[in-house]
Amino acid sequence: MPTILDGIATAAAIKRDLSRRVRSLRLHGVQPGLGTLLVGDDPASTRYVAGKHADCAEVGIHSIQRRLPADAGQDRILEEVRALNADPACTGFIVQLPLPGAIDPNAVINAIDPAKDADGMHPYNLGQLVLHIDGDPGTPQPCTPRGIIELIGSHGISLDGKDVCVIGRGVTVGRTIGLLLTRRGENATVTLCHTGTTDITRHMRQADVIIAAAGQPGFVTPERIRPGAVLVDVGISRVLDAETGRYRIRGDVDRACYPKASAYTPNPGGVGPMTRAMLLTNVVEIAERAVGETRPE
Repeated sequence: MPTILDGIATAAAIKRDLSRRVRSLRLHGVQPGLGTLLVGDDPASTRYVAGKHADCAEVGIHSIQRRLPADAGQDRILEEVRALNADPACTGFIVQLPLPGAIDPNAVINAIDPAKDADGMHPYNLGQLVLHIDGDPGTPQPCTPRGIIELIGSHGISLDGKDVCVIGRGVTVGRTIGLLLTRRGENATVTLCHTGTTDITRHMRQADVIIAAAGQPGFVTPERIRPGAVLVDVGISRVLDAETGRYRIRGDVDRACYPKASAYTPNPGGVGPMTRAMLLTNVVEIAERAVGETRPE
């Protein structure tokens, strides 16, 4: 039977540890605080931000919520970013993407203080990952890639020497996860595949691990994987069910692949909870660095 890489249970264990660390920080007079900036009223973004603040309440992290209307201009958004940069109660924060209209998301991300970059996506922090191949760079790390690696490792699966095929070249996962996977601690060999890849099926069949982040429902099928592969499903698509007339969530990995795999992430319930847990982890680690503590092993 394949191993189910249960993100819900693993994230719950991480949050229990974070609760203990938050209590320790309070003994040093430090209260970690997570800020969010939500622009507009997109239902999915609103639910996602609400979930982050529910997580904060669970582990004892202070919530700082900022919201702007959908017609807020870039100058107004940048003004709010600068306010969060300067707020001493805000340990780290995120600007919820996507941003509406003609707002330049890169300009907004660049305006975040790298030391408060709870998503770990500021160019400075990504650059630190490039420079540090031997371990923790001491800066916030991208949440979804870090969550994937934590989830795999927590189930006793080694990435050392494994061939990993990453599908999709988005910044959130595809273009960033290779920086973590190729550190000496993970020691994996990474192939990044995308729409320009010739014979993508060949790369998938050769892989020990497939990380699918293409946003194409059912893209990974049984005939495209090797027996015993580890399957990590990052993609989320809303697909109309012809029988019910309702939309349902489908991942990039066809569920028919599961019996052929040695391990897989359910979707939902796999990578998503880990991304949120890593967001909290980044905030707590930022606070720990401020008081000179080190992350427990």
